[in-house]
Amino acid sequence: DWSSDVCSSDLNSRRMGCGSSSAYKGGEEPKENKEEIPNDTKNIVDVEDDKVAVESSSSTKKVIWTQSEAKDDSNVDPNFNLIMNDSLMKNEWPAVIEDHKKASEEGGHVSLMAQCISKEIFEKYKDTKTKTGWTIARAINTGTCYPSSFVGCHAGDKESYYDFKDLFFPVVEKYHKGYKLDGSMSHVTNMDVDNIKIDLTDSAKAKIISTRIRVARNLSFFPLNPGGGLDNRMAVADLMEKVFASDSFDDDLKGNFFRHTTMTEEQTQSLVDDHFLFRGKDKMQAASGYHQYWPEGRGVFHSKSKEFVVWLNEGDHLRIISMEQGGDVKRVFERLGRAIKCVKEGIKNIKSYDEEKDGPLFMSDEMFGMITCCPSNLGTGMRGSVHIKVPLLIAKMGLDGIDKICREINCQARGSSGEHSEVVDRIDVSNWRRLGYQESQLVTDMITCVNKISAMEDDLAQESTVMVAESDME
Repeated sequence: DWSSDVCSSDLNSRRMGCGSSSAYKGGEEPKENKEEIPNDTKNIVDVEDDKVAVESSSSTKKVIWTQSEAKDDSNVDPNFNLIMNDSLMKNEWPAVIEDHKKASEEGGHVSLMAQCISKEIFEKYKDTKTKTGWTIARAINTGTCYPSSFVGCHAGDKESYYDFKDLFFPVVEKYHKGYKLDGSMSHVTNMDVDNIKIDLTDSAKAKIISTRIRVARNLSFFPLNPGGGLDNRMAVADLMEKVFASDSFDDDLKGNFFRHTTMTEEQTQSLVDDHFLFRGKDKMQAASGYHQYWPEGRGVFHSKSKEFVVWLNEGDHLRIISMEQGGDVKRVFERLGRAIKCVKEGIKNIKSYDEEKDGPLFMSDEMFGMITCCPSNLGTGMRGSVHIKVPLLIAKMGLDGIDKICREINCQARGSSGEHSEVVDRIDVSNWRRLGYQESQLVTDMITCVNKISAMEDDLAQESTVMVAESDME
């Protein structure tokens, strides 16, 4: 059950968004005040009463609201629509960030963005625009609007990380602890399964319900989705529809592509039942621009075996996923590596793309690795996870206690339905590190952690058996 990432309700909603209005899902970036349709945007989607209305680019229909405007407009859904802080909409320093910083001094949470930004940095960059038009105001909107955000900032293109380096460099270094952006370190991608030298124990395998490993990838010839318009999202979808229909995939990876806007009710139900249908409905991501024009340009591909899935424009351009029931982690990882190669070759063939001449097909950088909308996914863009049953450990330590142990092994523990979800008898264990480490190392981290958690569960089971035996003797 990967329901933290998918929508399992509102089955009749053709938006597939589980919300009540238009928008997009993803990171944390803003747009400009009362912005009209940008020149490169042919259509804007207004989703109301589960119907999609597509209007021409000559429309002046509003696609961005201030927080003040949104508060008084019942048709604006913060879970989907792009809503900007009032000051940022005017390209002014948001004084509320000072309040966030004070709350942190008193022991409260503050986003990494708020920890790193200052009025001086904002003033330095406020008139700077990247080549796709991304601004510092757009970049920090999520963390400004929602102080509970962990990262709080997003990129609109690869250049964002360098053009606003006084913000993004310290944010990246704080999130990816130990990684330095002083030029002394670089990121290397390696999907070779033979580099994973350890295995899950038999006991750990027996406890694992399912395994999933995913990576985020963005196409270098488009802006990142927060900085792109509807045209870009549609172009990505049109391109990938051709790729999915091509002969680029191995037989076990071939399957079907479903657009959010055209799938039938039966197809929708099937995707929901399989937990493949990603949802929007995330106010922090909406504040970045992830969900703009929802659900246009979104789609899901899955292989016939349903062990290979691609989410299209969920946040990043591509979310490439390998999954299966059980704990054969190496098999899942090997399939993922092949799938990435097939996707890449398919795109190259359709576009006649030559990486030697045109540069890397996937947006990447020597220091940052794979470029993603959210700084947390830089590097590998990978999250490898298993759902594992450890009821005794949960009862004794709780999720926070287990997570503390996992963090010591560079992993994290979450509820099996995502962060903040209820924990009963199983948890989700995944790698935490992403930047500066090869994918095989991160899978090794996860295997090491799962083996430890499993062994602790076994110890508790043995203790319980001994206690029952002693009680019977009495």
